[in-house]
Amino acid sequence: MKLTSLIKGIVPLVAVQVDPEVEDLCFDSRKVGKGSCFVALEGTAVDGHDYIDKAVEQGAVAIVCERMPRQPHKSVAYVVVDNSHKALGIMADNYYQHPSRKLKLVGVTGTNGKTTTATLLHSLFRAHGCHAGLLSTIVNKIDDEEIPATHTTPDPLQLNALLNRMVEAGCEYAFIEVSSHSVVQHRIGGLTFAGGIFSNLTHDHLDFHKTMANYIAAKKMFFDNLPPEAFALVNIDDRNGTVMVQNTPAHVYTYSLQRIADFRCKVVEQTFQGLLLELNGRQVSTQLVGRFNAYNLTAIYAAAVLLGIPSGEALRLLSTLHPAEGRFQYVAGRGITAIVDYAHTPDALQNVLAAINEIRNKSQMLITVVGCGGDRDTTKRPEMAKIACAMSDRLVLTSDNPRTENPERILDDMEAGLAPDEKSSVVRITDRRQAIKTAVIMARQGDILLVAGKGHEKYQDINGVKHHFDDKEELQNLLSDTSESVNV
Repeated sequence: MKLTSLIKGIVPLVAVQVDPEVEDLCFDSRKVGKGSCFVALEGTAVDGHDYIDKAVEQGAVAIVCERMPRQPHKSVAYVVVDNSHKALGIMADNYYQHPSRKLKLVGVTGTNGKTTTATLLHSLFRAHGCHAGLLSTIVNKIDDEEIPATHTTPDPLQLNALLNRMVEAGCEYAFIEVSSHSVVQHRIGGLTFAGGIFSNLTHDHLDFHKTMANYIAAKKMFFDNLPPEAFALVNIDDRNGTVMVQNTPAHVYTYSLQRIADFRCKVVEQTFQGLLLELNGRQVSTQLVGRFNAYNLTAIYAAAVLLGIPSGEALRLLSTLHPAEGRFQYVAGRGITAIVDYAHTPDALQNVLAAINEIRNKSQMLITVVGCGGDRDTTKRPEMAKIACAMSDRLVLTSDNPRTENPERILDDMEAGLAPDEKSSVVRITDRRQAIKTAVIMARQGDILLVAGKGHEKYQDINGVKHHFDDKEELQNLLSDTSESVNV
């Protein structure tokens, strides 16, 4: 591919003097080879501009950068741009021949519900007989082929490579989680979306965005950049729902459990076996639990209809869906109901606890095990402990993924959200395995145990090392007398 074709859609700050043939595109200097185009990205820890000379030595024929090196090589083409991250997204789309234009690509964004909504949309369309791809926190899929996921939203090269593989496999649809990080870092730059879905927006990622205003702006940017022919589907029960689509050129549709909307849902009944919903006047039984999942299911139904599935068929398919891994999954044994959920934000934790409290009877004690991740937003820690304490009978504070932080300090931050009289119902056990074991010992027959925060994760990150750890596996071992793993 000629360099001029690779940078189509980019306006260089300096005229490009030569137009070499480019063999591949990369932003990691270690992967540069003969004929490569190297994109120098400025990151928080490493600046790719420091590796331009190394890339040239390894055979790069073109360099895309934000500032020219002091001694440019005469045989190399230099493309100076105002934002290398943005340029990489456009170039990745060009390099793979615009795969997103050959799919109906739907992005799901919001603080909570992204994984469930994207995953179950993929499941619904597969059940409908369609070829479909998935890009999610848990796993990436091309039809039913699973590809491990490393980030909520991959980098532009990985992303376009996966979308291209989906096209080659005959996929018609693709569903992707769109994180706020990926919008700001232009990971989804250059992609063409058929639709965007907004679930909700609550306290999260302030370690990265610094303020809620920046976080809201990052989510809104996704909808601002949708094409006119796309749909923008938003939850108007969230106060930011209408904000998201203030400037979008896309066709706007709304969903709600509380207001008049294009897609209206009413919770008729809820049990630990699922929800009975009324969607636009028609009832459907589903296998997911909790009002928060009623929102997810409404968004899934609405998106399916907007993508062309008849409403009756969409309702039938909705009734067959199972929850995503680590989302309100439970392990039953020894008369105890233990629930594993990924809830790691104040709002998500409150939603899961509210769902349990709406269903359980007064004789059932609710014990919650929860921690907070290290090297992340510290302001949500006391809030999460306060919510968990207020909505549970007993609370066990423990370690999550401490990463490089001292786990005791994380627990100190959580305990700061508790009043002195609340601490009598709280146990603090740093070791997560021991914390879960203690909670099981506390539980009586008929009680409910929630282990929150890690969900589908199969590891615990301690000082940069990922040790095998699976909340569901721990519970299965502890309740193994008569245990059975159940999805509801």
